[in-house]
Order: sequence, then C-alpha cells, then structure tokens
Amino acid sequence: MTPDFAPTLPREVALRHLVRVFEAAQLPDARSDARFLALHALALTPLDLTLRGREAIGEAGAEALERAAARRLAGEPVARIVGAWEFWGLPFALGPETLVPRPDTESVVEAALRLFPDRNRPLRLIDLGTGTGCILVALLHERPNALGIGLDRAEGALAVARRNAAENGVGGRAAFLRGSWLDALAGPFDLIVSNPPYIAAPVIATLEPEVRLHDPLAALDGGADGLDAYRAILLAIARRPGLLSAGGALVLEIGYDQGGALTHLAREMGFSDASVGRDLAGNERVVTVRPSLAGR
Repeated sequence: MTPDFAPTLPREVALRHLVRVFEAAQLPDARSDARFLALHALALTPLDLTLRGREAIGEAGAEALERAAARRLAGEPVARIVGAWEFWGLPFALGPETLVPRPDTESVVEAALRLFPDRNRPLRLIDLGTGTGCILVALLHERPNALGIGLDRAEGALAVARRNAAENGVGGRAAFLRGSWLDALAGPFDLIVSNPPYIAAPVIATLEPEVRLHDPLAALDGGADGLDAYRAILLAIARRPGLLSAGGALVLEIGYDQGGALTHLAREMGFSDASVGRDLAGNERVVTVRPSLAGR
C-alpha cells in the first residue's frame, strides 16, 4: 500500500514516516533508502533537512514522496528512482541502457591506477562497454593528462556517458563511440578496461528482482558460461597485439567465482601474465593481463 503524506507534514516527520513504511515492508536498507528518496523527492540537500526539517513538505512534495515510495515498494531500486548514483566520489546519471555503478567496480579503477602510479603520465585509455562511463571518467579524473575512449553498443548509454564526462569535468578528454568490443579500433592503448556482461545466461533468471527486472539484459548476459565477452576481448588482443602499447595492460571486472576460469582462458590464448585481484569484501573481482610480458 502506498503511504499518504499530508502536505502540512514537516519534512523530518515525513522522513520518519517513510522509514517506518519501508521497515514494515521489510526493505533491507529501509533507513538509507528512505533518506535518499526523501532528499530526492523534496529536492533537498542533507543540510536543508537538518536546518529546515520542520518546514512543511507542501502539495508537490507530498505527491513526489508518494510516487517515490510507491516505486520503491514495487521493487524498483533507489538508484533508478533517483536517476543517478555515486561512483568514486563522483555523481553519475543513469539511463535505461546503463547499469547502476556499484562499489565493487571501483576495484577496476584501483587496479588500473596501481599499474600507472605516476599521476601526470600521459595515457591512452579505452573503456569497453562503458555504460555510464563511470570507470573511464574516474580514471580521467585521477590522471589529468590521460585521454580516453568509451565504447558501447547502446546509443542511449553513450548519450548518458557523454553527459557524465562533461558534468564531471573530463568531457574534453573523452570520446564516446558506438562499437562492439575492439573490432573497429586501431590502438595502441596504454590501458584497456572493462566491466563486461559476465553473468551466465542460465543464472539470470535467479538474480534478485532489483537486478533482473531493472538492469539492462545486454549488460548482464555473458553467454552460456558467462565468458563470451572475455573471449572476444582477449581474442582481439591476441590477434592484434598492437592494440596495447609496450607495457600496456588489460583490466577486467569479473564475477566472484570467475578468476580461475578467466586466467586459464588468458593463458590458453598466449598471455602468460594474468593475475586476480580482490575487492574489499575479499571476493575475486579483477583480472589484470599484461600481454607485454607474454613474449611480445
């Protein structure tokens, strides 16, 4: 049942009411969900809520809160309702053809930065399946002399990524192109990064509804064993080693149980240096491949 919010209700009271509604619905993150949605629906900053929490929400605020609450109670993720999410401390707009940036993916950024610790080094980057552009934008934000390309098959995702790059101050150093993996690219690149689709197709039906019903299928489905995208990327580099510069690297996000399979696949294709990195929870999350150390 959608909660009612009287227009005369003070903001802080409306927030407490929303928390109780979400707790009664047994939402796992009821308090944080309620706070995010209240700030969004009422167009407030956290400081506004602290300093002027006793002001009435008004007619428009009541309607906006009711709509947001109804969407969340129907199972829509908070990030989709808000239309934006934070990644690497930066804001990113979302679209129907993009994933919601997740904290786990920051492991890709961390691994890439460790490979190139000199902040001022010029770098040529490419992000395959860029989505919101979050990985590329975060890397360009940290490396001010880097230039990057974001590649995606979805025009809607590319439009969102261009906007995110511009709004985070790196639009002048980023280009976003439509394409499939590395097919139309010449290189060389110092760094290739990707968070490709890696869910095995038979597993998708078992995912949480917030993912299964609201994330784009093309960004989830990694084929029968979840490795289709990795095969395409590694095969392209194996066939055209000039895609990576001398000393260049490939950094890929993986599923928590895919480290062994992916390093084995990389070595089958002739890449002797493939290593697995873990996220903050201790799960396998990143594979780094250094073709330049594989006899190039």
